[in-house]
Amino acid sequence: MIDNTSLIRIARQFRFEGRVERIDALGAGFINDTYKVLTAGGSPDYILQRKNHAVFPDVGSMMQNIVAVTDHLKRKVEAAGGDPLREVLTPIATLDGEYCHVDEQGNFWAATLFIDGSVTYDRASTPHLARMGGEAIGRFQTMLDDFDRPLHETIKGFHDMRHRLHQWDASLAADAAGRRRSVAREIEWIESRRDEMMRFWQMIEQGVIPRRIAHNDTKISNILFDGDGRVLCVIDLDTVMTSSSLIDFGDAIRSYTNTAAEDERDSGLVAMDFSMFEAYTEGYLFSRGSSLIDSETDNLAFAARYITYEQVLRFLMDYIDGDTYYKTAYDTHNLVRTHAQYALLRSMEQQYSRMQLCVKRGVTHRE
Repeated sequence: MIDNTSLIRIARQFRFEGRVERIDALGAGFINDTYKVLTAGGSPDYILQRKNHAVFPDVGSMMQNIVAVTDHLKRKVEAAGGDPLREVLTPIATLDGEYCHVDEQGNFWAATLFIDGSVTYDRASTPHLARMGGEAIGRFQTMLDDFDRPLHETIKGFHDMRHRLHQWDASLAADAAGRRRSVAREIEWIESRRDEMMRFWQMIEQGVIPRRIAHNDTKISNILFDGDGRVLCVIDLDTVMTSSSLIDFGDAIRSYTNTAAEDERDSGLVAMDFSMFEAYTEGYLFSRGSSLIDSETDNLAFAARYITYEQVLRFLMDYIDGDTYYKTAYDTHNLVRTHAQYALLRSMEQQYSRMQLCVKRGVTHRE
């Protein structure tokens, strides 16, 4: 835990307006540590983040991505007559003009403007909120359709099933924590679906499903709303990279539709809420549908299964590795997460035909 004096010293390395009065911890993210910087008088407040250098090995390149993308989005918002300081994330430079600061301990820090009056939700509690989230991500992707600058790969092979399965095979071979024998059933869950997941990824590799700019982490907590429930902007752009639009859709469905927590111990409580799927899909296709090609809409529903499968794999792999990636609260935390995500995947598989029909209706309506 970093003391407040050290945090204030770090905050002073950024071009903040006003005097820093207090810094409070904000949220409990899996990867980064986040703080709110409160300033004196009428000066704006800020968000300060310690970036996980183990997860993001090149924080400087990641910040270059974020600055390039937000600059593009701000131009779009300005052209539409909007407010770029509220409708787009604003990175704050350091005193030397960079967008990350390295402290004496080698920690990497970045800062953004705090959007006053903004609200976040840990989970989508209503179909209306799910629809708003779908519209937000669809609009975010559409605004970036004409973004033509190359982006750095901030996490190698993120959502790349060939890469993930290579990691998986290496993890099983190493059995670093001696846990492999105890999870034979769970390993079979992964292996029995391996081929169909690779077939989906091969369509992206071969260009059948096009690569576009994607957020890659589309849970609802990464969207800011105003006090009236309207979307302000998409945040947490650390993983913005070239990928498939379908990855963002699938990742959102994985988190929005879950009837229980991601680490629910009773997997019997976990299922995909179809009403949430339907609402998110309607919102997403309302903003995005006309920009997608047939190979994308044809595989939109499967993307939810793909991403959920990937998360089952990643939680189980981390458990086998000895819990080296995700923060855990107890010894079997990653195994509990594995079981909960698998229950969600099974529910998606059972409702897959309905999911496909829902997408088809949404596409037809947009046409």
